[in-house]
Amino acid sequence: MPKKPPAGPLIGYARVSTQGQDLVQQRVMLREAGCTRVFEEKVSGAKRGRPELGRLLDHLRAGDVVTVTRLDRLARSTRDLLEIAERIKEAGAGLRSLAEPWADTTTPAGRMVLTVFAGIADFERSLIVERTSAGRIAAKARGVRFGPRPSLSAEQIGHARQLIEGDGKPVAEVARLLGVHRATLYRALGTNSLEM
Repeated sequence: MPKKPPAGPLIGYARVSTQGQDLVQQRVMLREAGCTRVFEEKVSGAKRGRPELGRLLDHLRAGDVVTVTRLDRLARSTRDLLEIAERIKEAGAGLRSLAEPWADTTTPAGRMVLTVFAGIADFERSLIVERTSAGRIAAKARGVRFGPRPSLSAEQIGHARQLIEGDGKPVAEVARLLGVHRATLYRALGTNSLEM
């Protein structure tokens, strides 16, 4: 038997990006929509730490409906929206946007739309991974090196090899001279060429 969609208390969430902006309009709209409680914060959506959103998600009970004036007040990206929607769903609650009636998980159509969004976001992620991988392969073919820059130049490695193999200097002394750790020098020279 399908789970009954949430139809309990409406819990509002209002957010503005800067301290200079005002929450009054969102607060009024959420109260008029029937929200019994409104969690409010003044913080950029780009920031990961949104304490009031965290409190709201922890406060949710089965049947509650998280209500926002617009989806961009709740999430900073499609992926973020889907992650938040999943947490709301796990609590047995619903999600409703006043400005975007299609984003209402208390209805079958709204749940379907978010499912489609999740599929699109997953498709986007796989495209990004594929493009990144193809880009790395092409860059490697052009001779681009990835990872941190080597600690020692080819000239320094040649000089170190001469000092160790030709002049008999200890590896630790040469490493100190070059300002690197002994292990770095061993790696640069190749451990088979030296006795540890």
